[in-house]
Amino acid sequence: MRESTPSDAAIQYIIHPSALGALVLATTSRGLCGIYFEQHKYFGGHNAWQHNPAHPTLTAAARQLDAYFAGTLTRFDVPLDLLGTPFQRSVWQQLMAIEFGETVSYGTHAARVGKPQAVRAVGTAIGRNPVSIIVPCHRVVGKDGGLNGYAGGLDRKRFLLALEVGR
Repeated sequence: MRESTPSDAAIQYIIHPSALGALVLATTSRGLCGIYFEQHKYFGGHNAWQHNPAHPTLTAAARQLDAYFAGTLTRFDVPLDLLGTPFQRSVWQQLMAIEFGETVSYGTHAARVGKPQAVRAVGTAIGRNPVSIIVPCHRVVGKDGGLNGYAGGLDRKRFLLALEVGR
């Protein structure tokens, strides 16, 4: 994982159909750097990226996402290149420790990151997660167990949690 952002020309992508609509999967030479829904809150578009339906990281991610939606995969193993600040990357890294079928509150996640007083900042970093689903930000819920925020929309978060934990 690194802080710098590659030039748009270095990013390759595909658009992959899923149970939640079309997903834009993006990769650098180091690994998957994005999974975005249509109307994703923080997605700026892929116009300058290179379309590459044969890229091995993209095809592996698509295959694993299909298996996840079919209920036959609970842990992903595609290489990742999470582009963000050191703080964001620490929050996203800790998201990957949340097991399939488990949910945690934003406060619990902030404590796990070592920033128990920074719940809002941790929540903001969670909302900026560039690799939805594989980096499972949907597993973070309000302290009362309610659904709070999701860059792909609450209906998608509800779907993902129902797929994993029957909520």
